[in-house]
Amino acid sequence: MKKAVLSCGLTALLLGGCATTQGITPSSTPQTADAPIQFAITGKIGIITLTQDGRQSGSAFYAWSQQGERFAMDLTGALGIGATEIRYDGTTATLSSERTGTITADSPEALLYNATGWQAPISQLPYWIVGRISPSDSDSTQDATGRLVRAVNGAWVAEFSYNQTNLPTRLQITHADGHRVTLTIAHQ
Repeated sequence: MKKAVLSCGLTALLLGGCATTQGITPSSTPQTADAPIQFAITGKIGIITLTQDGRQSGSAFYAWSQQGERFAMDLTGALGIGATEIRYDGTTATLSSERTGTITADSPEALLYNATGWQAPISQLPYWIVGRISPSDSDSTQDATGRLVRAVNGAWVAEFSYNQTNLPTRLQITHADGHRVTLTIAHQ
């Protein structure tokens, strides 16, 4: 169950929010640095963690909507624990699933830590999903067309893949200790 909570918790916390985000119109170009972040995406998330018991992994399909700091994420296929919802309304993060019940915290980072004991660059994900540098990134690299291809945030390194658009279609985020999160991203 800890493995399921870890996978769902990380997946959920990488997103989350209570406000509705319908009506978001995606763009095929990265959002400007001062624009509020908004998107609607779907895809698959894979997580690899290293524990005292060895390497653990899990994956789930997700639908994530973000409007400013609020987000909502729905997960399916998460290690057989049923549907999982993660929400953040700007003040409270909530993870709900049939198997784990409801877990709440003051922030997505705290929710992840409470649910799994693990920390991740959750606040940076919305920026990275739209191809922007996070305000707390310490280093970044762009390709010849100006698209973000690498960002460093503490012990985390995010690598970005693109198809013919200017929005990332895949993120691979790796911690120096070997933890890894991979997101495939279909912008709606």
